[in-house]
Amino acid sequence: MKTPAVPMDEQTRLKTLESLNILDSLPEERFDRLTRIARRLFRVPIALVSLVDQNRQWFKSCAGLNVTETDRDISFCGHAILDDVPLIVPDASLDPRFADNPLVVAEPFIRFYAGCPLRAPNGQRLGTLCIIDSKPRELCAEDLQILQDLAVMAEREMASLQLATLDELTGISNRRGFRMLADKALQMASRRNMSVSLLLCDLNDFKTINDTYGHAEGDRALIAFAEQLKKVFRDSDIIARLGGDEFVVLLTGACSADAQAAVARLREALHDDCAAAASGYEISFSCGEVEFQPERHLSLDDLLKDGDAQMYKQKQSRPR
Repeated sequence: MKTPAVPMDEQTRLKTLESLNILDSLPEERFDRLTRIARRLFRVPIALVSLVDQNRQWFKSCAGLNVTETDRDISFCGHAILDDVPLIVPDASLDPRFADNPLVVAEPFIRFYAGCPLRAPNGQRLGTLCIIDSKPRELCAEDLQILQDLAVMAEREMASLQLATLDELTGISNRRGFRMLADKALQMASRRNMSVSLLLCDLNDFKTINDTYGHAEGDRALIAFAEQLKKVFRDSDIIARLGGDEFVVLLTGACSADAQAAVARLREALHDDCAAAASGYEISFSCGEVEFQPERHLSLDDLLKDGDAQMYKQKQSRPR
């Protein structure tokens, strides 16, 4: 058996996959409809929308299969995402890459596999729409085109998911995307007794920037702030624009002192960036910092409420 190679841009690919907020989500009719159609059109027992995570392939939709994931090391889809063209395996038992694969020699006894890579809007290959049969077979050119058309439909559905959780102006998570990611992070933190801190940031005098320089410049200020958030904080931290000039960061594995140090770095980075831009104004912010306490913060809303109170207190104490 040949283990799937790891793409050269794997970290970017995984980050793109994470940004969809789709892993371990509930089944959705829009994806299940596609696998039902594929299963019926090609008369195969199994059709999947499979997403290749770091160590597993997880099935957003699995028609004809009773598991929701398998190890990436034995996945056919792990091979399929290595190229832009579909992977067609007429008889896996005769293919040296798969002949002794556990999915071939045991349930579901895969013989035929056809998988079309599913690409995110940025071009990253995240998984496949694939069909599987326990009998060897071939695909004609017309059948292959139909399978590719269904894959394009799956790509469009994934793109709509990403748009629904990203802030259009800044490109970071929006309120919906933040809640989805933060809820999972807090659940994990509670189970593992992990430190988590929240920063709630509100730009100072943002209305003045809009009124003095115009709304286009105000948008540039929001984008500049979001860019500094992405530079200062870690990939594992969750950053989002909640709306208007309000931003939030959830730092996993970080105590209050870590969060405060990050805020200091952010202020310094913003100061340097504004000095270099020479735009005529400086971007500053008020920030509420709260360390997650499971016994006190029973929900994400409790944590946000505390952060908002701390932020408002700092804003009110600013010299006028």
